[in-house]
Amino acid sequence: MRFNGLDLNLLVALDTLLAEGGVTRAAERMHLSQSAMSGALARLREHFGDELFVPVGRRVVRTPLAEALAAPVRDILMRIDAAMTQRPAFEPATSARRFVIAASDYVIAVLLEPLLARAWDEAPGVSLDLLPVDAGTEMLERGEVDLLLLPRQFTLPDHPSATAFVDSYTCVVWEGNEAIDRKLSLKQYLAAGHVAAYLGPGRAPTFEAWAMKRFGIERRIEVQTYSLSSCARLVVGTGRIATVHTRLARQLAAAHPLRLLAPPAEIPEVVIAMQWHRHKALDPGLAWLRRLVDETEAAREQVATRPGRSRPQR
Repeated sequence: MRFNGLDLNLLVALDTLLAEGGVTRAAERMHLSQSAMSGALARLREHFGDELFVPVGRRVVRTPLAEALAAPVRDILMRIDAAMTQRPAFEPATSARRFVIAASDYVIAVLLEPLLARAWDEAPGVSLDLLPVDAGTEMLERGEVDLLLLPRQFTLPDHPSATAFVDSYTCVVWEGNEAIDRKLSLKQYLAAGHVAAYLGPGRAPTFEAWAMKRFGIERRIEVQTYSLSSCARLVVGTGRIATVHTRLARQLAAAHPLRLLAPPAEIPEVVIAMQWHRHKALDPGLAWLRRLVDETEAAREQVATRPGRSRPQR
């Protein structure tokens, strides 16, 4: 099918080329030969009267026109996909749908683990593909994830979102750390070495690191890790401190020799949002998944309000 002289099948090829940045990777993703993908690129160049991709040193980069085409081409394909996959209803008990969720290991531990048990009861045929969150916003824009879970301030302004849950921060030290008693002072906090997580290939800071920098607190980071859930475990046997999400800290303290302490300075609460593509706003299956998130969090809050819950020592 053609529209204004362009074979619409070439839009898919163009979108893949723009996403992958080259013929080889685009061909692999589309399960085509390199010669077939090169032919598609040649036809696209002829249609637009532009090279679209040019060599710069050892790299291939987009031309200004290709940069300008990326967002609208992706948007067109997302609209088509939303129209073609629109379902009148979603039946959890009989569905075999696969949902793709991007989330950190922390969110997986405190939210998605209990959510999986709830999903098993309601929709035993549904499967979940859990991906790292570091490239989550780009994947959401491309329509490659159904649900993105990340701190509110990192969400995309052009797509709908809702609060999944709210958490606070706790300082974690080894139970055998005799230099720090039941109360952690700011002087002790700044003097100690720290374990911190930086996510993804770009070593993006976490919300906790972002908040520390915003409030002018400079820590001496002695151990960097890519995993939020490993931060607390890595202080065991040392005099270091990890500042981690309270829910995660409580989970880990139940299985490791850790002591939980209140931070010596106020750290803002972190709001974890769930976000989905605007073209999937009416997707009944995604509405079910979001409801599952809300119900899982409501059940956790009910348990958390019972008497006897331990809190960080002050």
